[in-house]
Amino acid sequence: MDFSLSDEQREIRDWVRTFVRREIMPLEPEVLRRERRGEPGLTHEEHRELRQKAKQAGFWGVLTPQEYGGMGLPAVMAALIEAELGRSFVPFRFGGYADNILFHANEEQKQRYLLPTIAGERISCFAITEPGAGSDAKNIRTSARKDGADWVINGEKTFITGGNEADFAMVFAVTDKDKGAAGGVTCFLVDRDMGWKSEPIDTMGEWGPASLIFDNVRVPEENVLGEVGRGFQLAMQWIGQGRYLLPARALGACERLVEMAIEQSKTRVTFGEPIANRQAIQWMIADSAVEIEALRWLVLHAAWQVDQGMDSRQAQSMAKLYGGVKANEIVDRVLQIHGGMGYTRELPVERWYRELRLLRIYEGTDEIQRRTIARNLIKGHASVRGVLG
Repeated sequence: MDFSLSDEQREIRDWVRTFVRREIMPLEPEVLRRERRGEPGLTHEEHRELRQKAKQAGFWGVLTPQEYGGMGLPAVMAALIEAELGRSFVPFRFGGYADNILFHANEEQKQRYLLPTIAGERISCFAITEPGAGSDAKNIRTSARKDGADWVINGEKTFITGGNEADFAMVFAVTDKDKGAAGGVTCFLVDRDMGWKSEPIDTMGEWGPASLIFDNVRVPEENVLGEVGRGFQLAMQWIGQGRYLLPARALGACERLVEMAIEQSKTRVTFGEPIANRQAIQWMIADSAVEIEALRWLVLHAAWQVDQGMDSRQAQSMAKLYGGVKANEIVDRVLQIHGGMGYTRELPVERWYRELRLLRIYEGTDEIQRRTIARNLIKGHASVRGVLG
């Protein structure tokens, strides 16, 4: 087994690392000030300028196929990049990206939705979660009924990432309740100017989800994405597209946080000596380092399985579960090492504390991941021996 990075992987990772250090981290103080005033951390123009700087260096569309102007990088490389981005809390992501299910669009839809989204001219959101259908995605109630050449959508979606900013949504609605999720749910491409509305949801973190309201929204037949009745399959493909990327970003945050804790332990003096000399502090740092290393290999192993074309769902669930739990434990230790200052808003530790808590809820709660992992083992779809058998 060779755990070293290739020259290309190292070069790309180092470029992203430098970009984060030079272009993103200097924005952190201002981002904190804005967020504490209830403003967006980055303006749309600032985000666009950062993306253009990256694009000028040839960095565009990390996972987007080359035929659409992207880099088409493999999953392991994407995980390494996400970890570097996670070292800052500034809400930045590289441009040239589109949700994977948009690539199922027909040629006319690609011109109207896919290509403008990749180019950054349009903003999408994925709308499946509802007040009564979170982890149980099969329980959606939003409906779409046929009326002439149109479909009429009624219902509400909630906790939709990007829902306040999006100008179109990929909306999943029941088109035949008798067929259930397998054949009765359809995905629609719904422009905001067709009539749906969004309402911000205030959260303990800086993540700004939305509720989407559909009140007799008319959608033409040509805006069906994929096939009528096959929407749930598209939804599961979207949900499983890159679960490993979430703990990858948390990995970068944990690395940065523990580095801050180490520095604090060496400079903070109590009873005549640095707290780095205290066994209690040393154990917190040691435990965090071990957990970071374990998380690193869970993430990279899951990404490697994706690149090998293997069924990576078990590995991704393990990485997501472990990453969420351990990231929360690590940021709690780091706050403790900083003492009262860690609890204040002068430092970004409390900001990370609130942000990382979300990792245990969205894109599949801890409980759902445990359910998935256990079921796969009990039914024989996976083994505790892992891929080595």
